[in-house]
Amino acid sequence: MIKDNYDDIIDLPRHVSEKRLPMPLHDRAAQFAPFAALTGYDAAIDEATKKGAGDIGDE
Repeated sequence: MIKDNYDDIIDLPRHVSEKRLPMPLHDRAAQFAPFAALTGYDAAIDEATKKGAGDIGDE
């Protein structure tokens, strides 16, 4: 029989490493922060939009 809502594990204690210190919250938050994979892409799009659609590729 399958239990719903993780009833079999919900009250188990959380594992805490005996060898490693916990990661600082600042570093942990940085793991999940968004990043700009295409640095400068938004600025290039904005510049192209200001120039107008007809000017793309004429540089």
